[in-house]
Amino acid sequence: MTSGNFNGMKWTDTLDIAIGLAEHHPEVDPTKVNFVDLMRWVMALPGFAEDQHHCGEKQLEAIQAAWIEEVA
Repeated sequence: MTSGNFNGMKWTDTLDIAIGLAEHHPEVDPTKVNFVDLMRWVMALPGFAEDQHHCGEKQLEAIQAAWIEEVA
């Protein structure tokens, strides 16, 4: 998947998810987001295609790190 393509995103598409989160939540400091909110926001992104049972703490950490890098 290429960056910026939000159709059919999965938990492993960390860069695309980070871009989507930065676009949909520009007012949020990603270093202060808890994992419950992060999971909810990822699942609410347009084109996100997986359920919460396919995600774990390590994946959320990777998404948060990518989001931090995206807005840096």
